[in-house]
Amino acid sequence: MTLANQVTIARILLIPVFVVEVLYYRHSGVETHRWIALTLFLVASVSDGIDGWIARRFNQRTRLGAVLDPLADKLLLASALILLSLPGFQRLQPLPFWLIAIILSREVITFLGFAAIHFSCGQARVQPQFVGKLATVLQMVVVTVALMDLAARWRFGLEITTAIATGLSGIAYSVDGLKQLAASPDANPRPEDNAPRS
Repeated sequence: MTLANQVTIARILLIPVFVVEVLYYRHSGVETHRWIALTLFLVASVSDGIDGWIARRFNQRTRLGAVLDPLADKLLLASALILLSLPGFQRLQPLPFWLIAIILSREVITFLGFAAIHFSCGQARVQPQFVGKLATVLQMVVVTVALMDLAARWRFGLEITTAIATGLSGIAYSVDGLKQLAASPDANPRPEDNAPRS
């Protein structure tokens, strides 16, 4: 197994520890748990760039890595966003539901769209988009700011910007998916299907 994939797997293994630390803090209020959770999230976020750099620098791109890397990102962000949006706790002001709905809706629609392309056309090519990378970075910043427990007035503008970037990235990936469908021979009628039947 390549070093890049090992870093990605380590990032995935950090996620349950991060979840436990956030829950402990929200129940107990012990600041140590919040700082551990924040540190784990930052380490996992930074390692996202590290494994990508290792894969490019040392030619360690693999099909396993192409699956694990985005999966690790989605699991980390989804876990953090859902945990930090839960009401009923006295600590850590919850993230707004509309932001969580936008982010998770984009992920579900994108996943279902590319799954449909994969099964109907044989292969889906996920082209990295700048706006998609920007949305991911902004989502990580939103989680970091929430874990730092900054005042709401510092967060609203960031949350709006993140929602806009996430929505635009969803549109960009949808357009790319539709282009792949249109270019696929399986998306058009076959000549034998239109032949007259006796």
